[in-house]
Amino acid sequence: MTESVPTVAARPAVCVFCGANTGFSPVYAAAARDFSAELLRRDLGLVYGGGSIGMMGIVADAVLAGGGSITGVIPTFLATRELLHPGISDMRLVPTMHARKALMADLCTAFVALPGGLGTFEELFEVLTWTQLGLYAKPIGLLNVAGYFDPLVAMIRRAAETGFCRTEHLSLFSVSADPAELLNLMETWRPPTIKKWLAEDEI
Repeated sequence: MTESVPTVAARPAVCVFCGANTGFSPVYAAAARDFSAELLRRDLGLVYGGGSIGMMGIVADAVLAGGGSITGVIPTFLATRELLHPGISDMRLVPTMHARKALMADLCTAFVALPGGLGTFEELFEVLTWTQLGLYAKPIGLLNVAGYFDPLVAMIRRAAETGFCRTEHLSLFSVSADPAELLNLMETWRPPTIKKWLAEDEI
């Protein structure tokens, strides 16, 4: 384990946002394993929050079992609570949650949200917002297991319908319940053309 400094992705890798719980239905854990298998089939690396429990642990364990590449990023205060995954050789320790998100974003070439709770939503909305502002141009996907993200997509659509964001912002992300279809959609994704609030020299 090493104290981390900012870097950039050296190979295609997906940053996975997901829960520290597994949910009440076994369908969520099964979907996490299926998604991990698809990462392995495509030789995509995994970047994730470094945990050993919940959906995070399931994804990491599945990628490890398949011999895949994993980088974990975890704040020191969580590592000391023994939530850190002991099997990850490339584990980056960072001082804060903010530093964790920044490093994960630097290390990946795409983002995928699996079912999770408040932390997953917060991570997802940050990368959506930064993509909206033109600071990121990396594909974002929602693995919509059993319709889990339907209310969230509906909320964003409602925001567009009521004038709080643009309809084009619905194109900032791809949605599918099938891991292969989701990654296919993300491979062909291009940033929507949206008038920016800030010019490039103002960012």
